[in-house]
Amino acid sequence: MPTMLRPPILLPTAVDDPSVAEELLVRHAPYWPVQRYVSNDAEYAALSGGPKGISMPVAPVFRGNWALPGEVLPGVEPLLYNEHFADAARRLFGAALVRPTTVYVNLTHQMPFHQGPGHTDVPAFRGFDRSTYPITFLTLMGLSGLFEDARVKIATAVSWFYRGKDGGFEYWPDGPDGPPVLHQGDIWNTAVVADNDFMWHRARAVGRKEDGLEPLTLDAELVAFDGAWAIVQDGTVQRSFGREVLRVSLSWKAVVFVDEAERRQHDEHSADLTASEVLCRFERDLASRGRHVVVPGDPFRDPDFIGLLHDEYARTPSTVAG
Repeated sequence: MPTMLRPPILLPTAVDDPSVAEELLVRHAPYWPVQRYVSNDAEYAALSGGPKGISMPVAPVFRGNWALPGEVLPGVEPLLYNEHFADAARRLFGAALVRPTTVYVNLTHQMPFHQGPGHTDVPAFRGFDRSTYPITFLTLMGLSGLFEDARVKIATAVSWFYRGKDGGFEYWPDGPDGPPVLHQGDIWNTAVVADNDFMWHRARAVGRKEDGLEPLTLDAELVAFDGAWAIVQDGTVQRSFGREVLRVSLSWKAVVFVDEAERRQHDEHSADLTASEVLCRFERDLASRGRHVVVPGDPFRDPDFIGLLHDEYARTPSTVAG
């Protein structure tokens, strides 16, 4: 695991004009359940930090990708090139170069319990990232601590556009065995900038338990219409509600480089990991733990192999705020 924990940076102002984010919410609707990113229960367990064998529910947490490498939706540029985030990323990593890559939103309606026991974001490594390998395998690579020499430094800014009393942000700046910190209350247009590929974190509960949960499938949509929002499934409105009850979190990511040499190494692929090297490292480490395994034909997606890696490397924070 990394030997240095980078203290997160709290920004009292995330974006200079929050109306930009509000306008983009409507412009780029509809949104779909975040679970569309997960292909099976083994992957869900690894990503969520839950126990092996847990089934994947479809929760009312919806995702919209506004900027990905090489693809930026109209109007998103002021958020992607936000200097508040870039400056914090430089300070967080002591970086000379910041390359913004990603903006996405998570929209939560009624989720009256905390979103998992805590998780880390999907990391990237030289030669191994989500453009070519499943996100669950990448997450387990990160949790194993076996590939830190090739880890890509990624700064993440999470900001919120929500005025509810619940729906805060819980994070573990001193590692999963340390005490959590709560960012809650008046979090509108604030941000926490951190190494979220390493720092454990989770969203707090949104809504009331007595209001229940919508029975959703992966085909559900969150749509905007006539100044309101609705969850639509099979062509039928499940529930409609006002913007004020919709918890919106906006995540920004950037690759950072401490110097020009590190940038060249990354861009020129001069020291990339290979698939055989990754699997060899896992095999050696598993053998040292008494787990002698036969690597399957598709180790990056095989549910049994993913489950084995989950058993060995997945963990959750030992203390939560409750």
